Amino acid sequence: MSMDATLRDRLRALRVFGGELPRFDTDATPAAPLPLLVDWLNEALDAGVSQPHAMSLATTGADGIPDNRTLLLKDVDAEAVWFASLSSGPKGREIAANPHAALLLYWREQGRQVRIVGRVEEGPREVSEADFLARSPNARASAIAGEQSEPVVDRDARVEAAREKIAAEPEYVPAEWVAYRVIPDSVEFWQAERERDQVRLRYLRDAATGGWSRDILWP
Repeated sequence: MSMDATLRDRLRALRVFGGELPRFDTDATPAAPLPLLVDWLNEALDAGVSQPHAMSLATTGADGIPDNRTLLLKDVDAEAVWFASLSSGPKGREIAANPHAALLLYWREQGRQVRIVGRVEEGPREVSEADFLARSPNARASAIAGEQSEPVVDRDARVEAAREKIAAEPEYVPAEWVAYRVIPDSVEFWQAERERDQVRLRYLRDAATGGWSRDILWP
């Protein structure tokens, strides 16, 4: 590559997808989107995709300014997609102000992404508690040591105090730890293909009936 190549040139030269890509038969898809999401997740797991549960979460607070971050998908059931966080942190405050979110899962090795938009609600308290207690002791200590996204003050002392609390109270769960459910209104499945740019299948929920429509979208 030329020594005077610009960053734009270098980015343009990158290979986007390597290896074999899955085929996406849109005619064989189910009537609702979440069973298809579960199928794609299982295929990503079986294929050894790196961090298939890494998920982008976009929220908007009362100020209307969007925010985005990557966290871990916790579960998918018949109605919702799950993640967990502190309700006292930025995510929780933004969800309280505007209980809607956009999610993105991206599996580079398979040329796939799934985009989800829907409303957010808190799951049952027992699910939140089980999720927190499934974390390692160090992860639980880190979650309660300081205020999420605030400047670090007395880190070592606060983390050590949190570890001592977890050791003394192994069943302790902070009230602010919440398992959130995203109930989708729109789900789009995106598949890259060699001979075409991409295949996009979008599910839209009918607000009146709760049923789903399906459309193939232009790239």
